[in-house]
Amino acid sequence: MRKFFHHPFFIRLFNWEYWPFEAVYVWTLPALAFFWLRARSFFFFTASNPSIKNGGLIGESKKDIHDILPEDVYPKTIHFPVGTPAEEVVKGTVSTGLFFPMVGKPDIGGRGRGVKILRSNEDLADYARKATLDFHIQAYVHYPLEVGIFYHRFPDEAKGRLTGIVSKQFLTVTGNGKDTLHTLMKSDKRSVMYLASLENIHRNNLSSVPRDGEEVLLSQIGNHARGSKFLDRSEWIDQELTDTIDNLSKRIAGFYFGRFDIRYNSLEELKRGEKFAVIELNGAGAEPTHMYDPEHSVFFAVGEIIRHWNILEKISRMNHKRGVPYPSFSEGVKIFTQDKEDSRKLDEMCE
Repeated sequence: MRKFFHHPFFIRLFNWEYWPFEAVYVWTLPALAFFWLRARSFFFFTASNPSIKNGGLIGESKKDIHDILPEDVYPKTIHFPVGTPAEEVVKGTVSTGLFFPMVGKPDIGGRGRGVKILRSNEDLADYARKATLDFHIQAYVHYPLEVGIFYHRFPDEAKGRLTGIVSKQFLTVTGNGKDTLHTLMKSDKRSVMYLASLENIHRNNLSSVPRDGEEVLLSQIGNHARGSKFLDRSEWIDQELTDTIDNLSKRIAGFYFGRFDIRYNSLEELKRGEKFAVIELNGAGAEPTHMYDPEHSVFFAVGEIIRHWNILEKISRMNHKRGVPYPSFSEGVKIFTQDKEDSRKLDEMCE
């Protein structure tokens, strides 16, 4: 019976964190309709972060975001237009002082799609050849821990607030000295949900037998779609951390709402603003990812989404009154049409 319920179908059925996006967000539609009416715009979110395209909901360029981030807080990054010859990418990357491993990321995208750890010139060239969108190559951040911190500041207030923290536990399995890596992945309740992707990543080591007690890291990308376990650590919010993130946020012109994804060395150092790197800044489209903690119910998740959308809509209305325009209906439709086309290209890149 235990093996029967270990099937991905039942794991997904009884664990809402694996449900399709639509199955969770459909419950937020009444609240979204209220926000549309209050803002008198279907596309109010575009005014939330005036310095980020579309407020950062969809279609924003990571290059444009890097341009507004302080250079000292994010890892060295080189941007390339799609179609750049692979040899040019390899030469341009290595000549600027980046070392392996590196991280390849599409310029537009989310949920970890198209993100890949690159360990050699061959990986780098292959990534460039398969790119269907502009992309960038980023230095790999070796800090061992990763966290997502949700922040907002109302435009008429001097200080911002933190409304959630998620700690990301990378996907691992533990060896027993007998089973192969492939068997361990298939028998683990979490890794089996990402088996096809993991089989591809570890295709050269599937038959290896990890030692008894040996912990094998299956994914180095701190994304829920890549198997990372998200743990709600909102209890870490205190004045020191709030001040550090608030001071960082105020250095980003036109940023009021979103989530910092940060690699860091220790919580104490992060609170002091030391030994950390911002690997992603997400705007209006940022999820309160602490909701994905397995201890939380889907009702908690829906409540957190609505709570953050309420803040988002208020900030957007305030910026709109200050002169930040909303797009027309036709312009808004074009935003989503372009996002659909970008998603199609991103899917091709991930094949």
